[in-house]
Amino acid sequence: MNRRALEGYEKVLGPDHPSTLTSVNIRARLLEIQGKYDESEMMNRRALEGRDKVLGPDHPDTLTSLSSLAITLESQGKFAESETMKRRAFEGRERVLGPDHPDTLSSLNNLAIALQYQGKYGESQTMHQRALEGREKVLGPDHPDTLSSLNNIAIALHYQGKYGESETMLQRTLERRENVLGPDHPYTLTSLSNLAVMLEYQGKYGESATMDRRALEGREKVLGLDHPDTLTSLNNLAITLRYQEKYDESETMYRRALEGRDKVLGPDHPDTLSSLRDL
Repeated sequence: MNRRALEGYEKVLGPDHPSTLTSVNIRARLLEIQGKYDESEMMNRRALEGRDKVLGPDHPDTLTSLSSLAITLESQGKFAESETMKRRAFEGRERVLGPDHPDTLSSLNNLAIALQYQGKYGESQTMHQRALEGREKVLGPDHPDTLSSLNNIAIALHYQGKYGESETMLQRTLERRENVLGPDHPYTLTSLSNLAVMLEYQGKYGESATMDRRALEGREKVLGLDHPDTLTSLNNLAITLRYQEKYDESETMYRRALEGRDKVLGPDHPDTLSSLRDL
């Protein structure tokens, strides 16, 4: 439906009309959700360039396109470029919308994730904490965005080797997401996957494998077999099975993850290279 709406807007209003650019942005987001990152990047760049020209660099819609493009770049493993975009989006939103606006807090959260991917864990955790405090105040403790911040702090603790604290926080996030979003929501499945990884790091391989299988089955059902998150679950289960010395099953899972990532993400994506290394 979005493709038809976009074609209609282009025909009637022209390619640079704000309504057309909104449809371009929505199309980019849908492609991102489906894991079609190259197509999403192309659409996001088109929306950003159009909005920058028509609305100006500080318009909230332009800043939304900047943020959307940054997230897609991150999904492709382009972490430095993503960080640059995220900083611009955060600074613009803080200036235009104010520090406590939900969009500003989203940009703060997104920037923290970019820093985390680049190993800047201390700075990342500080930003995650600021985002969590802001979201709790503005949105409430059970809002999905607040729960995302809670999840991200848990991951930051993991990267700093604070496994016990991280596990406790991940368990809290999973329970609250199940209650608020339901057991099959993609965010709930992400919490399940994150908790499985944390259990594996602590040598709790049986519990980890159970969680990995639940996350994989849920993602296959909700997102599809070739979605990048499904392939992540496949790869994670392969790792846990290897630790349990179930080598044949582990190798099968690794090969499926590698073939899927090579097809969907390309041979040079960090996740594809990780699967190749582990196999």
